[in-house]
Amino acid sequence: MSTLTEAPPPLAPEAPDPKPPKRRGRFTPYWLLLPGILWLLVFFALPMIYQASTSVQTGSLEEGYKVTWHFATYWDALSAYWPQFVRSVLYAGTATILCLLLGYPLAYLIAFRAGRWRNLIMILVIAPFFTSFLIRTLAWKTILADGGPVVGALNTLHVLDVTTWLGMTAGDRVLATPLAVVCGLTYNFLPFMILPLYTSLERIDGRLHEAAGDLYARPSTTFRKVTFPLSMPGVVSGTLLTFIPAAGDYVNADLLGSTDTRMVGNVIQTQFLRVLDYPTAAALSFILMAAILLMVTLYIRRSGTEDLV
Repeated sequence: MSTLTEAPPPLAPEAPDPKPPKRRGRFTPYWLLLPGILWLLVFFALPMIYQASTSVQTGSLEEGYKVTWHFATYWDALSAYWPQFVRSVLYAGTATILCLLLGYPLAYLIAFRAGRWRNLIMILVIAPFFTSFLIRTLAWKTILADGGPVVGALNTLHVLDVTTWLGMTAGDRVLATPLAVVCGLTYNFLPFMILPLYTSLERIDGRLHEAAGDLYARPSTTFRKVTFPLSMPGVVSGTLLTFIPAAGDYVNADLLGSTDTRMVGNVIQTQFLRVLDYPTAAALSFILMAAILLMVTLYIRRSGTEDLV
């Protein structure tokens, strides 16, 4: 009887395996990342290093350029072309605000009100990408031509009187003015604003709007308290995708503007291709990149969101 009531002796713990099993495929993610890393190194990092060395060189095209660590090129370039930098920021900022004002209602319509027309409207939004950037910009020369219907309508509505007072146009002429450049920038980069906004708005749960209505919130209050805060990732992404390329653009200012509307991109192009002053062109490029990076960093911190779409 005593043997039946005795508890069985405890089992001895198994000895740990001295050799843990090998994890198969643990290097697979790194191999998948390798093509992208090589692409960035060859087509981004190496050109950046080369341009950085070019910006501190001295010499001429006939004698050759040598790295002499001449950092004064940066100050000389900034002091000579600071009006173009300011003009680029103003034009790009104005175009970004216009794209936001035009793109947000359209993105809202596509996300919540388009219904079966959603796909058609999305095709119309991306339709400008089916043609080249150059052709789209040249089309605005016809749209804003002197004596054309657009200029005539603006004259009839006395809009040009206001824009002339603001310094955006010159009398009855729209081409070769800041207004033409801003119109070209707004048109060319508007899809980059609409697509992130639509993606962000589409993610919003419709039940949140219903809950706001159940709490007797007005439509304006619902938009201000629910819709717009939840769409901030799209707003931030859209403004960045619009402002960054617009600040460095030179095609719109070259085709739709004049010598008085030149942006820093036009100066860089001229220094690289016509004047052949490579150190100054490289220094201007790095100054523009640093200025945009600083503004983007401050903007993202100020916006209070890092969840970009």
